[in-house]
Amino acid sequence: MTLGLHTVTEGRGLLFGGDYNPEQWPEEVWEQDAKLMRDAGVNLVTVGVFSWARLEPEPGSYDFGWLDRVLDLMSGHGIAVDLAVPTASPPPWLGHRWPETLPVDEGGHRLWYGSRNQFCPSSGPYRERSQSITTALAGRYAGHPALAMWHVGNEYGEVCHCDASAAAFRAWLRERYGDLATLNQAWGTTFWSQGYSEWAEVVPPRRAPYLINPTQRLDWWRFCSGELLAHFREQRDILRAHTPGVPVTTNFMGFFKRVDYWSFAGEQDVVSNDCYPEPGNPLTPARTALTHDLMRGLSGGRPWLLMEQSTSAVNWRAHNLPKPPGQLRLESLQALARGADGLCYFQWRASRFGAERFHAAMVPHAGADTRLHAEVRAHGQELRGLAGVAGEPVPARVAMVFGWESWWALEERGRPSDRLNAVDQLLSYYVPFFERGVSVDVVPPDADLPAYALVVAPNLFLLGDREAAALTAYVDGGGVLVVGPFSGVVDPNAHVRTGRFPVPLREVLGASGEEWLPAPGPVACRWEGGAPFEAQTWTELLRAEGAEAVAEFTEGDLAGRPAILRHRSGAGVAWYVGTMPEPAALVSLAGRVLADAGVTGVLDGLPPGVEAVRRGEVLFLLNHGAATVRVPVPGPGVDLLTGSPAEGHVTLAPRAVVALRPEVPAA
Repeated sequence: MTLGLHTVTEGRGLLFGGDYNPEQWPEEVWEQDAKLMRDAGVNLVTVGVFSWARLEPEPGSYDFGWLDRVLDLMSGHGIAVDLAVPTASPPPWLGHRWPETLPVDEGGHRLWYGSRNQFCPSSGPYRERSQSITTALAGRYAGHPALAMWHVGNEYGEVCHCDASAAAFRAWLRERYGDLATLNQAWGTTFWSQGYSEWAEVVPPRRAPYLINPTQRLDWWRFCSGELLAHFREQRDILRAHTPGVPVTTNFMGFFKRVDYWSFAGEQDVVSNDCYPEPGNPLTPARTALTHDLMRGLSGGRPWLLMEQSTSAVNWRAHNLPKPPGQLRLESLQALARGADGLCYFQWRASRFGAERFHAAMVPHAGADTRLHAEVRAHGQELRGLAGVAGEPVPARVAMVFGWESWWALEERGRPSDRLNAVDQLLSYYVPFFERGVSVDVVPPDADLPAYALVVAPNLFLLGDREAAALTAYVDGGGVLVVGPFSGVVDPNAHVRTGRFPVPLREVLGASGEEWLPAPGPVACRWEGGAPFEAQTWTELLRAEGAEAVAEFTEGDLAGRPAILRHRSGAGVAWYVGTMPEPAALVSLAGRVLADAGVTGVLDGLPPGVEAVRRGEVLFLLNHGAATVRVPVPGPGVDLLTGSPAEGHVTLAPRAVVALRPEVPAA
């Protein structure tokens, strides 16, 4: 049986709910919670994420009675449970009795309990105790009618530099390289007298007087991500053995640098994400959409789960802005439009004590008779009318390539400019597509590309030979490829490729460069038709080798030199952008490459601030702007949120959403 989110949504429609922490409340509140949940349309709650100390107050001594009553209560009210394995935050007894389980930072300082995430992923005692609590939970709740999904850990990302981690790192390196000679070659240890003569000398990249070997750090990030994945797999396998028909997930954090989510995604049944958009930033709607598209990509196009979002202000920013009325609905429906079949929050009831006292919740401190909870109830109820969207795909003919290993390698210290940021580059290229209503899939560097008309790689600093060959074959087979600056620079060992760059893509791009030139300020450029624009931060000394220069620099030492090149290769077209164009120029570039690929948006002439995305047959229109706008739409259709007919146009107030389903005229 293939498990996925459909296993949970079947018979329930779209999922709606959030983290529920009943252990923070007296039992008389639980019954109130269950009734409020039912009235709000809640059909899924996550329970037990941080309950290890309550479930196992002493090593090997379990207290499941309270959790039995919670699951029975949820089941009695028709609410499914995403039951957590609480291994993200061990109880104090683990660190007290086994201090070697506590993590050590890069400077050699041990981090203590009293917060959360206080564990070393490579610690034997920690892994043993994790497996024990997982086995106990799986054995007890297998077959419970409330159990719909398993939730392993929470927001994986822990890193430890202790001796146990060092030993595990050495074992990982032995498996990867086989012997020290190969390791020394891969790490380039002839530089700065770093050659290793025995394995015991190899340690994690701890705090050092100056720059750390970049290949050592790249392997360290690979290892750390792999250790967390191994921890997840151990628990997942226990859960699958006891409950083979129950899907398993863990929650991601969008573009989180420490963990390679491409490696995690295929190991779980459901892709889940925690998303907390930054209020007040004009790029937030696009960045959030990009994050949702990443989740859809990680899920292989299948529906995914928004595990956590906030109803209003969070508590962890320096200045926590609340959400205005309608914002929680707007952000939630944005995730639905981009492939989520579950819309959940942290958390159900606001905590009275602890570090997150001032984090908003579905039931605020002021109680249920509040504007905020009324919004929650209204949103939960309206999702029932959108149940038909569940399972529907978000078709996309454009792909953007993003890889964690290249991200790790690009942002190592000691590079030409620290102003080149992998996620910012991705977002800058994404925004013009978002504003045009062009759906984009985010894909890994080794993705199957021929399904797309246009592939955009804003930065591929680290590029393997196989991936470079696939990009070349894609273009020669008729695809349109766009490659951003400082790409193809290093191989998988983070060694710079010698020769005119980007070495592995030089032939397909029909161009090459000889020098990277970070810019002291804006640099004037112009398109071949004469329209001016500015480049920012970065330039490159390029020459055309079969490509045409569609834009050139017009000042300084690079005056008259190519800035952007276009090359016909085989049946396709390849573009190389040797700078960081200003936003308006990226809009123009997007129009040109979309024309090459024959791709259009779902609607023409979208007003500023309006997002348009099609999921299945439903067209979602979301107004992120501050003004009421009139949007032309195909018709006739009906808004699934209001039941109102629409033909020719819809009017969107600020933070309004329309889910337009086409209506077939009567015969």
